[in-house]
Order: sequence, then C-alpha cells, then structure tokens
Amino acid sequence: MAASLGRLCVTGVRGVLRSRPLVSVLPVGVRALCNPPETFDVSSRYKDQPWEYLNSEEYLERYGENLVWSNYRRNHKRPIPPQKTRKKCIRAGKVCGNPCPICRDQKLHVDYRNIRLLEQFICSHTGVVHDPTKTGVCMEQYKKLVKAISDAQEHGLLTVTIQHQEVTFGEYSYNHGAVAQTPPAPAGTWYSWYEWQEPPAKEVTRLRKMYRPHLKKMMGEE
Repeated sequence: MAASLGRLCVTGVRGVLRSRPLVSVLPVGVRALCNPPETFDVSSRYKDQPWEYLNSEEYLERYGENLVWSNYRRNHKRPIPPQKTRKKCIRAGKVCGNPCPICRDQKLHVDYRNIRLLEQFICSHTGVVHDPTKTGVCMEQYKKLVKAISDAQEHGLLTVTIQHQEVTFGEYSYNHGAVAQTPPAPAGTWYSWYEWQEPPAKEVTRLRKMYRPHLKKMMGEE
C-alpha cells in the first residue's frame, strides 16, 4: 500500500513538472531577440501609427537604446558568413529559422512617416542607406526601406545630404588661353547657295507637267 502511494506521488510530481513551461536561462533582452516573429495584432494601435511603438515601454524593454539591427546575427552553417542577404524571410506563410531584424518584429512597420526607424538605417556621416549585409535585413525589407526613405525626403521629413562642390569660375571666363575672339562676319553671303539661283528650265517644265492637275485645283481652273 505504501509503495503504491509512493508511485502515485512521484507520477503526480512528474506530471506537474512536465506540464510547466520551460524557463529559458537567457537574459530578457537576448531572449526577446531570439523569439520567432510575432503575428501582427489587428486591433493594435501600432498598425495605423507604427511610430508610437518606438516610444512605448515594450520597445525600450526589448531593444533599449540600441539599434534594432545592432545585436542581429544571421545563422549560417560554415564559419564564413554568407556574402549575400536572403531575398525573403517569409515564404508561402513559412518563416525561416532566423528572420531579419524587421521581419522578426512585426510591429516594426516600414513607413515613410516612421522617421525614428528609418534614421537607424541611414549613415549619419554620409546620409547613405546602410548596405543590407551590414544591417542583416532581407532584400524585400531593404527595398521597402529605400522607397520609404526616398518618400520621406520628398515630403521633407528627412534631410537630404548633398555633396558640396567647389566651382572655379576661371574655367568659365573668357580669359582662358584656348578662348579667342569670334572673327567678324565676311562681306556678302557666307555660302554660295545662300543666294537665289534660277532653276533649270527643263526641271521646271517637268514639275509643272507632273503637278498640272493639282495646280488647276489650286487656281480654280476647270
């Protein structure tokens, strides 16, 4: 009797342990970055106003002051990482093992009004969009980023960096050695065919004979 009660107790403890979810030993920030991509909440306010997500406590808890792509590392089999980014992270409804920094967090919606997100993918020194091999985004999201940044610059939401070019006015002056004064125009006509020349009589007769019906209609003759 005592042995059977002992077995029941052990079985009950094992069942409780198996039913409990496993607790990860990773830190909170790293654990959040390693999670699979979340499904976008239709009722969430971030869908229509994605820029509010970057000001929320959820974003600060997950990324802190870091960029969304700073801690991203792509999975690869061999020691040398791939030189090209993947085309898509989600294909036919299936998500790859390690999606890119934007595809893994569906609340990071690429929009030309989401300035704080777009600024993270622009170099602060040159104003050029970071290469996808550096940020780790897939080509689908990279094309969306380039288009959104271009639209934001056209709407005046982002500054446009224009390279300064020094203009030397000496190249456009008339004091250059290769520049000479224009010679005066020659007396009379410049070319012989500028003057009136009487056409041959045979050619005039041939043309009149050819266009005689048309000339009669133009002159009103029957």
